Amino acid sequence: MKTPILDSRRAVMIAVANGYQGGRECAAARLGIPLKRLENQIYGTAGVKPLDDTEISVLEREEGTTHLPDYICALYGGVFVPLPDAEVTHADLYDLSFATSTARGTVDLLIRKALADGEIDEVEAAEIRAVHAKHLAARHAEVDAVIVAHQRQA
Repeated sequence: MKTPILDSRRAVMIAVANGYQGGRECAAARLGIPLKRLENQIYGTAGVKPLDDTEISVLEREEGTTHLPDYICALYGGVFVPLPDAEVTHADLYDLSFATSTARGTVDLLIRKALADGEIDEVEAAEIRAVHAKHLAARHAEVDAVIVAHQRQA
């Protein structure tokens, strides 16, 4: 599994636009701008200002991704954890538990593959850290959801 390492705001904008259902053309249409303008905003060409947080958020909310908050949190050494819904079912808790276990397994698998040659290089380390941050966020979301699901209602 290759996890993109988004180490710049431009990389975030590229990932969001390319990952949007239907690609850049549909992302531009959703924002109500021509494709060429979107590309200029992504690459900072033709003196056009980049996409702002709100525009990126519109695309990400529809796609269910969190590239921008992940990037911003990583700048400060943290991880982004979305807040759980007010109503969490047992099925939701199971799904969150499964996601956490899967993320941990992915981290362990990456470490095992990286150690196949006896050392972990910078690229492997960056990928391991990125996936580990996702694991920590998944575990935190799982714990928050358990708390929400089992809190006494006032």
